[in-house]
Amino acid sequence: MKKRHPLHAHNALVGLAGSAYASTMSIADTRYPIGRFQPAPFTTAERRTTLLDQIADTPNCLRDAVAGLTAPQIETPYRDGGWRVRQVVHHVPDSHMNAFLRLKFALTEDSPTIKPYDEAAWAKLADVDATPIAVSLDLVDSLHQRWMALLTSLDEDQFRRTFIHPEYGAVTIDWLVQMYAWHGRHHVAHITSLRERNGW
Repeated sequence: MKKRHPLHAHNALVGLAGSAYASTMSIADTRYPIGRFQPAPFTTAERRTTLLDQIADTPNCLRDAVAGLTAPQIETPYRDGGWRVRQVVHHVPDSHMNAFLRLKFALTEDSPTIKPYDEAAWAKLADVDATPIAVSLDLVDSLHQRWMALLTSLDEDQFRRTFIHPEYGAVTIDWLVQMYAWHGRHHVAHITSLRERNGW
C-alpha cells in the first residue's frame, strides 16, 4: 500500500465535506469536525456513487490518519472528554459491522426493526485496550471488501428497501449509505484534526 502523509486523509476529507475547513478549529467544532450528519431526502445515482467511493476509501483514510502515531499519542483523547484515538479506531469496525448486518437484514426481511447498541459502553470493553489498533485496521479492510461487494451489486429498488431504526424510524438503504459515508469521514477527522491541532 502506498504511504501517504497522515494529513492527506484530512485534506481529502475537506474536499469530500465540500466546505472550506479552517486550519484552526474552535472548541465547538471538535466533536463534529465535518459537521453533523444531515441526510438528503433522496439520492441521485451520481451522488450515490460518490458516497460509495467514500465508504470504500474509509480503510485507507483511517490508516493514513493514524500512520506514525506513537503509543502515547494513540492514548490521547481527540477532544476534552472524548474518546482516545485507540477507542475511535476500534469503534469504526464495531459500528460498520453493525451497519453491514443491518444492510443484510434490510435486503432479506420486510422492513425489519434493527437493534441499536451502546457505542460508549462498547468503547470501554476490555478488548479495546487489549487489542492493537492494527487488528481493527485489518478488520475494517476485510469488512469493507465484503460490504462494498454487496453495496455495488444493488439495484435502485434495493436501495429503496427499508429497515426500522428505533431512533430514526423507517429509513432506506440509501439513508444507510449516506450515514456511513459520513460516519467514516467523521471519525477519521477526529484523528486528523487532533494531529493538526497538536502538530503531529
